[in-house]
Amino acid sequence: MRPDPMRPDPWAPLRAATPARIGLGRVGTAPSLESVLALRSAHAATRDAVWTPPEWAAIEADLTERGIEWHSAQSQVPDRATYLLRPDLGRVLSDDSQQRVAGLRSAGGVEYDVAIVLVDGLSGEALTHHAVPLVGLLRRWCEARSWRVAPVICVRQGRVAVGDEVGAALGARMVLVVIGERPGLSAADSLGLYLTYDPEPGRMDSERNCISNVRPGGLALDDAARLAEAYAVAARQQALTGTALMVELPRTGSASDEIGPVG
Repeated sequence: MRPDPMRPDPWAPLRAATPARIGLGRVGTAPSLESVLALRSAHAATRDAVWTPPEWAAIEADLTERGIEWHSAQSQVPDRATYLLRPDLGRVLSDDSQQRVAGLRSAGGVEYDVAIVLVDGLSGEALTHHAVPLVGLLRRWCEARSWRVAPVICVRQGRVAVGDEVGAALGARMVLVVIGERPGLSAADSLGLYLTYDPEPGRMDSERNCISNVRPGGLALDDAARLAEAYAVAARQQALTGTALMVELPRTGSASDEIGPVG
């Protein structure tokens, strides 16, 4: 498709409605310079999202300002390069962190209903920009239902399954992991939410439910919080999460969402 400078671009309205790369045009047999530069810019943003850590100090300060108790933790990953090469180490807390988290277990035999765990994952940018407002929305419906919410645990260099260990150490009925998702070439700031009932090390992906593409340009934060509530209520009623969970999802106002069990 060769652009004609004398005629309006028929693809322009469609490109304005989606971040997908459509109608890019060409120059001879090569893509247009504009599309090549845009692709390289998106690829650079993706790499930055993976390698740049969240602004943990700002996140934790914001949690404190909102009156939300939090504690930091570390997986067994020593550095970012190891994180990318050894996913297994990101699923397990360091020995010191495991002991500290276990020390936060609710006293008197009263278990927490929900534990919220912030994990950097593969997009530090996503956590920096969206994690704390989302935590506020999640806690709001938990408190409205008089559910006991554990202190927020902020895990460095973690994977989704590290939430199982955190939830088990806290003695929580459910764990809700908020993690930076693997960035794509159209979005580098998406969060994923993973809900697991009766968390314990060794849980399979099919035993948790996922809400993904949580960001202002995808699934709005308030819509994600409402979906998380629907999943959590159903999980509590049925005493399970994952592929077997039956849940009636609320309507959302977002044009794009991706909801369901992890396969």
